[in-house]
Amino acid sequence: MSQSDILGSIGVSLLLIGFLLNLRGVLTSNSKIYVTLNIIGAILCGYSAYLIKFYPFVILEGVWAIAAFSSLFKRVPRGTLHSEIINE
Repeated sequence: MSQSDILGSIGVSLLLIGFLLNLRGVLTSNSKIYVTLNIIGAILCGYSAYLIKFYPFVILEGVWAIAAFSSLFKRVPRGTLHSEIINE
C-alpha cells in the first residue's frame, strides 16, 4: 500500500465515522468533533489526491475542508421551515 493509499484510507475513514455517528445521533452536525473529523478527513483525502495528481478531487476536498473549517466560527441554523413548525 502506498503513502497516498494509506492517507486516503484514513481520511475516508474519518469522514465516514463522522457521517455514521451523525446518522446514529451520537454527534450533531454542529458538534466540534463532527466538524473536526470533516476537516481532518477532507485534508487527508485532498493531500492523497494531490499525491496521485488527481486535481479535481484536490479541489473538491479543499472546498470541503474550507467549508467545514468556516463552520467552526459561523453557526448557521440547519433547521427547515417544516421542523420549526413541528417544534412550536
